[in-house]
Amino acid sequence: MRVSQFIKPKTFDRNMIVIGAGAAGLVTSYIAAAVKANVTLIEANKMGGDCLNTGCVPSKSLIRSARIITYAERGREFGLKGGTPEFEFADVMERVQKTVKAVEPHDSVERYESLGVDVIQGRAKLLSPWEVEINIPVEGGLPITKTLTARSIVIATGARPFIPPIPGLREIGCLTSDTIWQLREKPKRMVVMGGGPIGCELSQSFARLGVDVIQVEMLPRLLIKEDEEVSAWVERSFTRDGVQVLTGCKVLEVEQLARDKVVVCEQDGRGVRIHCDEILVAVGRAANTDGLGLDELGIELTAQGTVMVDQYLRTPNYKHIMACGDVAGPYQFTHTAAHQAWYVAVNSLFGMFKKFKVDYRVIPWATFTDPEVARVGLNEQEAKEQDIEYEMTGYTFNELDRAIADEETAGFVKVLTKPGKDKILGVTIVGHHAGELIAEFVLAMRHGLGLNKVLGTIHIYPTLNEANKYVAGEWKKNHAPEKLLNWSERFHRWRLGKQPKFTREERIAKRLKAKEDKRLSANKKSKKRKKGKR
Repeated sequence: MRVSQFIKPKTFDRNMIVIGAGAAGLVTSYIAAAVKANVTLIEANKMGGDCLNTGCVPSKSLIRSARIITYAERGREFGLKGGTPEFEFADVMERVQKTVKAVEPHDSVERYESLGVDVIQGRAKLLSPWEVEINIPVEGGLPITKTLTARSIVIATGARPFIPPIPGLREIGCLTSDTIWQLREKPKRMVVMGGGPIGCELSQSFARLGVDVIQVEMLPRLLIKEDEEVSAWVERSFTRDGVQVLTGCKVLEVEQLARDKVVVCEQDGRGVRIHCDEILVAVGRAANTDGLGLDELGIELTAQGTVMVDQYLRTPNYKHIMACGDVAGPYQFTHTAAHQAWYVAVNSLFGMFKKFKVDYRVIPWATFTDPEVARVGLNEQEAKEQDIEYEMTGYTFNELDRAIADEETAGFVKVLTKPGKDKILGVTIVGHHAGELIAEFVLAMRHGLGLNKVLGTIHIYPTLNEANKYVAGEWKKNHAPEKLLNWSERFHRWRLGKQPKFTREERIAKRLKAKEDKRLSANKKSKKRKKGKR
């Protein structure tokens, strides 16, 4: 379907309607309101979306509690009496909700209305390219239906956990990253399906909380998008924490046996049956596109189920209907959703004057396991797949003073550069606070700064951030000007009153130059003689 098939209103109720109040929708509506546009934000569920309510905030809160337990168990490393601390699982999960409540005001209806955004809590559906129907629930009564028109419409409805069509899984029941926060009774045994970031973070956290965790991943290793050595670091850490990792293991079906859930798998051609209390599914996310009226308008989806958009984040058929965040992809991170939101807001409101192509050149991300894994740009496996030449420079945390003092020596910094150049192609950091340490390299790559600039920047001692400077120093050492250093050595020997020392290469070069000078001199004399005879 095309715009021409619909009658465009002569006047509009709003400059912009944003559907979805997650990270993408909140930032889009905030920017629109900041430039004095008339904007309405519609949210069917909770303000803040997945990140606040079921994703980033609760998971990081859980990770923090689990890490504190581990620190207590590691007490002897710090000169203390070690031991397992006493805690109630329910108290930890309540703390998670307390954290969510503390952050809620940042994304609340009240805050965004104070910023100039018209917020409506209800379910939205597109009736035409310019019309949005809003179904507003009324407590104790029938819902109210309201229709608004807008010059531009932004789809920012996010994504939800994907539940694969495994026989018995839905019937017997499972947990997801949306529902696991309802747990108050600690499971004795939990199967985690999925070896991506979400599956890894939750596997380690629940293991540290005393749950017997079996992590099942169909692919050959955890965190398949990272380099093999990164996966190895994470898996070793998981093993120490008591996680049983089964890679190359495919789930075939789920059965109920008495009070146990049984996950039936195949690994290396043999059957594996895992008994457990709970199953946590973390195998990916699916875009929220149902019920929006996209099919009726002919708005296309990609093979991954996300809304198809162009380089300006516009839908192909309707340039004034845009999408951003998880519902648009290709990345499903809160920070990329906010990044896309700027382009959507500016292009939809001012695109008739100037449009901006969304810039994905420097996208960082982190997996908050222990040790953390952070990356920006290329890693080695991607560089090889894309046939990109590179040099690798590394630095390990066991050489870093602050890491030694903190008993956090696990991990490394790995930088890929153009051969012979200090231009950064990508950085991978594995270690304590890797998510914070990567920021310096993100800034450098975004603004075209090389390792020489990182090396020339003063870093406070003693900090973990010095690792960034030291890896730049390793690169510099590997690219030292040998010829200049040789001459410098000779100069300093001469200053001591000693005969300058020549290297073997210099002696050979000197002899060759002398021979060449002699040859040239002989040729010159011969030419003079011949000229004199004439």
